[in-house]
Amino acid sequence: MSSDPLILALPSKGRLMERASEMFESAGMQVRKTGHERGYRGEIVGKPDVEIAFLSASEITQQLKLGRVHAGITGEDLIRESGQEDAMRIDIVRPLGFGNADVVVAVPACWLDVSKMSDIEEVAAIFFREHGRRLRVATKYLNLTRRFFSSKGVTGYRIVESLGATEGTVAAGTAEIIVDITSTGTTLKANHLQILDDGLILKSQAVLAKSKTALWSQHNQDVIEEIALRLQPSV
Repeated sequence: MSSDPLILALPSKGRLMERASEMFESAGMQVRKTGHERGYRGEIVGKPDVEIAFLSASEITQQLKLGRVHAGITGEDLIRESGQEDAMRIDIVRPLGFGNADVVVAVPACWLDVSKMSDIEEVAAIFFREHGRRLRVATKYLNLTRRFFSSKGVTGYRIVESLGATEGTVAAGTAEIIVDITSTGTTLKANHLQILDDGLILKSQAVLAKSKTALWSQHNQDVIEEIALRLQPSV
């Protein structure tokens, strides 16, 4: 029904929120909150057929999968991290050119003989003989890690789900390897970690995505296409 608004989810905080707001402003679409200034609803001035939902980037990905929002701006890493079946419920409309970061595999810098993923399997075998257990890989990216390690033929590991600062897990003794997202690599170096030569899993950035499971009217299809055309990716 054309009377039902397009529900567009935008990041509710941080640098993603700032950059998304700047991009809409540059495209002549002013986003503002409605109701309480700390509320989570908003609008695009002059476009009553669009309702803004302010959510965290991870919530946006989840709501897109469930079809509770029509479209949203979130990180590509969060979409790719979804299980393959879940990821098929979301279409990436266009990359936006900000929020750039890489999902990478990093090991202790003191592992001088380990520079590639193929070296991990050799280390894993030695580690198991000496310690009686598998190498631990700390990460928030469980699915991306499993798929990438499988593609590289690496099996001698187990995943430790990271709930905090992943880069600190090696120093804390709770993992031997990490898979994490990084923009500059500075934090990894500060924690005495090095990225493997072939350890790039994903080059991520903010994207405009739409749900395949939401109920779409032709009017809302036209609205999101107009918005996508007006948004110019950052250079």
